[in-house]
Amino acid sequence: MSAEPECEQPYEGGLRKVARVVLLDPQDRILLLHGHEPDDPADDWWFTPGGGVEGAETRAEAALRELAEETGITEVDLGPVLWRRRCSFPFAGRRWDQDEWYYLARTTRTAVAATGLTELERRSVAGARWWTCRELTRAHETVYPTRLAELLRTLLDEGPPAGPVTLDTEIV
Repeated sequence: MSAEPECEQPYEGGLRKVARVVLLDPQDRILLLHGHEPDDPADDWWFTPGGGVEGAETRAEAALRELAEETGITEVDLGPVLWRRRCSFPFAGRRWDQDEWYYLARTTRTAVAATGLTELERRSVAGARWWTCRELTRAHETVYPTRLAELLRTLLDEGPPAGPVTLDTEIV
């Protein structure tokens, strides 16, 4: 009997189901949110909109709800799941262990208004920005998932994969 790899073990509290959105505008720019530790704005990173599944909602429903809450954008065409990723990271004094699904979505609306943030998000999200693939490739900032520039380039060059691609587990 072989032991499961440590990274596959659910942590105390279990694995949080998360839906994220790879939101592209008509110019193929991707929307990323700028986050930081609530008590340390210098500890910052960029990430795709999204969050935890609530109650009986599906991941697709969670993706659309989170996108609306975090960006105010509701006019989207939600596409397929592009990628799946497990990750574990410290944030706001606890460890978060997540099973993330990344949905492709397109919108013509680029104005962002975060109107439905939680109290924790209000303390840790500093804004949003549309990025070109070229800007993302050249960025020196921390971006999650860490290979996002490469993944976006492949998506733009080849289109969505036939099925979700499993990304490497990231433990921070």
